[in-house]
Amino acid sequence: MTQSARIHVRVAEIEPLNATLRRITLQHAEGALLPASAPGAHIQIELRGDTRSWRNAYSLVSPPGTRTAYSIIVRKVPQGRGGSLYLHERLAVGQTLTILPPVNLFPIAGLARKHLMLAAGIGVTPFLSTRAALAETPFELHLRCHAADQPAFQTLLAPWPHAHIHAGPDFNPTDLLRHQPLGTHLYLCGPTGFMQAAEAAARTLGWPAARIHQEHFGAPTGGRAFDAVLARTGRTIHVAQDQTLLEALEAADIDAPSLCRGGACGECRLPLLAGTPDHRDHFLSESEHATSIMPCVSRSHAETITIDI
Repeated sequence: MTQSARIHVRVAEIEPLNATLRRITLQHAEGALLPASAPGAHIQIELRGDTRSWRNAYSLVSPPGTRTAYSIIVRKVPQGRGGSLYLHERLAVGQTLTILPPVNLFPIAGLARKHLMLAAGIGVTPFLSTRAALAETPFELHLRCHAADQPAFQTLLAPWPHAHIHAGPDFNPTDLLRHQPLGTHLYLCGPTGFMQAAEAAARTLGWPAARIHQEHFGAPTGGRAFDAVLARTGRTIHVAQDQTLLEALEAADIDAPSLCRGGACGECRLPLLAGTPDHRDHFLSESEHATSIMPCVSRSHAETITIDI
């Protein structure tokens, strides 16, 4: 994160939505206007705990173009890597955080004749800032969620005229995908299994790949510890079991670019020179796996991997 890109923000409000969801509102720490955002944009937030730090991406749920404040919704994940627990258990109103300006990797297709949005759980958040942009084009939003989350999501989606909430695991989008007009674009966000199943159903029904859009924010899971050798300097960086390769590079003050931090955008791609990688991304092709690695999510099967940085 370059110094020029960093924005210091103050926590203006923390609003519990239910036992595991909270909305957090951020304002510029010096009272200035924040950079404008586009529908579907996200920010990265830098968090520092007692023994480690995180840099997590969160979708903006505030209206696009709003410059006085940003809002995000965060789910508490006890079995996660600690970022959500920090935001739920340690964050306080008035506290100062560091963020990167909004980036939009999940835009609304301008030429679509209809927008069909399928989300699961907290995957609804990237859609919450898009309603104004959909005013002149037919759209539907379908959200699958747990029954315990239904009241909170009903409140969030109350302003949406074409939102449908499916409480429970039985939502099957196949019939919905089968009966869409020509020119419809499909947008997916949620757990990996949910998106894979919906994408597979769409492909089976003949949906063109260019009309299927996905947002991946799945927190990377851990794995065995390994060492990364940096070919340009010969330096060796240790990657802990609960740490990503990207986080290890950042902790070592190595400037490694990133945007989505979920293995989907390709921004952090690094040349792979040696080793047996454990690829976990959604971006690289099978042929590219031999020569590249996405350090935000991927790891190493071997004790050592060599990368060109």
